[in-house]
Amino acid sequence: MPQSLAGIREQARVKLRGICHVCPVCDGRRCPTGLPGMGGIGSGASFRNNIKALAAYQVNLRVLHDRKDQNLSLNLLGYKLTFPILAAAVAGTRVNFQGRLDEEELARYFVLGAAEAGSLAFTGDGPLPELMEAGLAAIKTAGGRGIPVIKPREDQEIINLIRRAEDSGAPAVAIDIDAAGLVNMMRAGKLVEPKTVEQIARLAAATPLPLILKGVMTVADAEAAVAGGAAAIIVSNHGGRALDHTPGTAAVLPQIAAAVGDKISVLADGGVRSGVDVLKMLALGARAVLVGRPLAIAAFGGGIAGVRLQLESLADDLAVAMRLTGCGDLADIGPQVLRVNEAWGVRL
Repeated sequence: MPQSLAGIREQARVKLRGICHVCPVCDGRRCPTGLPGMGGIGSGASFRNNIKALAAYQVNLRVLHDRKDQNLSLNLLGYKLTFPILAAAVAGTRVNFQGRLDEEELARYFVLGAAEAGSLAFTGDGPLPELMEAGLAAIKTAGGRGIPVIKPREDQEIINLIRRAEDSGAPAVAIDIDAAGLVNMMRAGKLVEPKTVEQIARLAAATPLPLILKGVMTVADAEAAVAGGAAAIIVSNHGGRALDHTPGTAAVLPQIAAAVGDKISVLADGGVRSGVDVLKMLALGARAVLVGRPLAIAAFGGGIAGVRLQLESLADDLAVAMRLTGCGDLADIGPQVLRVNEAWGVRL
């Protein structure tokens, strides 16, 4: 098994040939496929916009300070994490990866790799029962160190799956509300739908677990999540795989965090490729970030060890970025570390 990220990426390049180029910069420009596959939906603009939105911000180098040690740990929804980087849900190997890994293998690599690194992984759902089964099994194996993500199915079906999440020992449960128009679910005859505030409130009240809503991209939806009793939101455009031509996550995060950040935990997902990207998301208002595609590559190239190594590498990179911007712990990270690239017309 490769022991370096370079070796892991080379192994992944072989295993993913024809599906993913394992580009030096994962920005969607060379993705050989959209859906299924690793690319974005339609033109791929939403995927690319995630990268562009983060690139619109530069960071202020600051080294005359007393923040000599960096503490990356945090408490998220009552759970202690070593660093603010979690594994996003990646699933559907039979469709998206041509079956080159079993669903159980991929879920186990993500959950156990994240657990070994001191973090958590989200697990997936889909039209095939094996996706949810694989995630729940991996979470049980890891002693509850994982969060299942449920599609916005019919309410009673969601509640049934929440009960299984509770049995797995998961510390929270999530619904990816941006999957309300997921074509593969509808083609399989599985209902997915937008949810009202009242529906979210009933679902939140149906479990003692914190309810996380993934796929929030507007202040209106963020405020609705608060009104419905969600414990956290994930600002995300589904990795550019839900709706073409959405803005990048980092473009909408500041407004959402300003509107609800004092009422609910705000996480962000989309385009994070380095510790500097993590720093930018935190400075824009996120408490923690999710990473997807880089960890899928690490899983294919290095299994559990690959996922752990990729997460730890991002965390190491974040620690350096914090030291070089005058931040000793996560509470120090704020808008002062950022400088807008004026060519992009972005405002903090």
